[in-house]
Amino acid sequence: MTQEQALEIIKTGANVFLTGEPGSGKTHTVNAYADYLREHNVQPAITASTGIAATHLNGITVHSWAGIGVRENLSKKDLEKIAKTSYVRKRVEKAKVLIIDEISMLEAQTFSMVDLVCQEVRQSKEPFGGLQIVAVGDFFQLPPIGNEAEFAFKCPAWEKANFAVCYLTEQYRQDDRDFLTILSAIRANGFTEEHLQNIKTRVIKFEQSPKNITRIFSHNADVDKVNGEELKKLPGHAAAFYMFSRGQRNFVDSLKRGCLSPETLELKKDACVMFTKNNLKEGFVNGTIGKVVGFSKNNNYPIVETTLGEQIEVSPMEWTVEEHGSIKARITQVPLRLAWAITIHKSQGMSLDMAVMDLQKTFEFGQGYVALSRVRRLSGLFLLGYNQKAFLTHPEMQNQDRVFRDQSRKAQENFALMSKNEISRQQNDFLLACGGTLSKQTQSEKSPAIKKERTSTYDKTLALIQEGKNIEQIVRDRGLTQGTIIGHLENLALKEKIGYEQLEQLVGEELFSMMPEISQAFRELDTDKLQPVFEKFGGQYSYDELRLARLLSVFN
Repeated sequence: MTQEQALEIIKTGANVFLTGEPGSGKTHTVNAYADYLREHNVQPAITASTGIAATHLNGITVHSWAGIGVRENLSKKDLEKIAKTSYVRKRVEKAKVLIIDEISMLEAQTFSMVDLVCQEVRQSKEPFGGLQIVAVGDFFQLPPIGNEAEFAFKCPAWEKANFAVCYLTEQYRQDDRDFLTILSAIRANGFTEEHLQNIKTRVIKFEQSPKNITRIFSHNADVDKVNGEELKKLPGHAAAFYMFSRGQRNFVDSLKRGCLSPETLELKKDACVMFTKNNLKEGFVNGTIGKVVGFSKNNNYPIVETTLGEQIEVSPMEWTVEEHGSIKARITQVPLRLAWAITIHKSQGMSLDMAVMDLQKTFEFGQGYVALSRVRRLSGLFLLGYNQKAFLTHPEMQNQDRVFRDQSRKAQENFALMSKNEISRQQNDFLLACGGTLSKQTQSEKSPAIKKERTSTYDKTLALIQEGKNIEQIVRDRGLTQGTIIGHLENLALKEKIGYEQLEQLVGEELFSMMPEISQAFRELDTDKLQPVFEKFGGQYSYDELRLARLLSVFN
């Protein structure tokens, strides 16, 4: 099934299990669905089985969303207490669509508990209280943690949900036919001596490891050791970048646990780094590898040269938790991490051109498969070693995969029998049932005055300022980062196109009230650089807030 076919089925409101091999576009498809819903004024509840996966999607863990936390089972008393908890009740009542990513790592009992909470809160005996459920993942990848943990598809709640299976069959990551054959053999537990001989051509000794290429290990201890040792080898003092956070504490804590960038990021010139967020406009995605070649003079931001030779000044970015269209928490950090080494678990979802892997300590079914499938082609693989489990996937999945593929074919056949008018009617009916609109809220409808092709990016931002919008609204309307919009403000102020009163309107009362304290710090330190002021306040203010304060002080 193609991504387009799967998306059309999901839009009808059916419960869907979206699956496929690594690199088939599962995340892209579910993001497209979330964008579609938002365009029609429906806010999806976006969750995942782990903090890392949730952070990638600007969501929260499904455990937090349903209020079950670390519980392994629910008594009647527990269920009643959760249902009476105001923030849980509010989010579950308002939800129309629940997306659960990385479903392979969600234990069956947890999946059942989410179903029970939804039924109790929404006072409905329908599966998940009548919510549309979109489960996303690949059960050949990392399984639930625990010796007796069961896959989600083995619980009654899964059967009752009556999922339409959308099995994506196109490949967007690997472009090496021989390597794809090896990965397919591992997936089918059909890895043979011939496949092993091909793998052996990529085995190297540790001292032969290419420099500044990410190493993937199965255990955190190996990762921390390698990254720490390599950073110490580089001369000079490390530049430190501190994470800034704001919002509800439980959401902030969840964001921090899931963020691949550390709370304190230490970098030196020549450090091997990996981008931890997607920003196609700036030229990087989650997993892009590069080397720090210096730091900018104005902001001391790291300048990274990617493996393609492009240099990018990396400014801080935000990770947020959104619920019902509003941001509940945000953290801000430079979207980088040291990348001499990373764990298999944290590599899930990444696409790498090259990687050095040590699979000698793999201990879970699917670990080796996840690691190997991060790389686009066999020539990008450098293998330090492997054990017998490295090329095995979970034995239960062979028969189950045939079931899923068969269910996907039937879903595709049934969908093909429907007329375009019937499909459109079902999709529109679902939007209306969710309280959404049939008309798409496009950017041109919101701001037709800035749709002109020859209008500069700065003037587009200026037009929104003149409409009286604040920074958060401009960021959302332009689809750019807050750091980029602040850069526009600096340019517009330099050209005297905006003044003090407009900046005051943009930054809001809270930051404006802090202006005297921040301005005094710039004067005391006799600097216009952000790093010394950031360190003076111990991370109390984000880099973006300091940039705004510095800009306001120009008019004083």
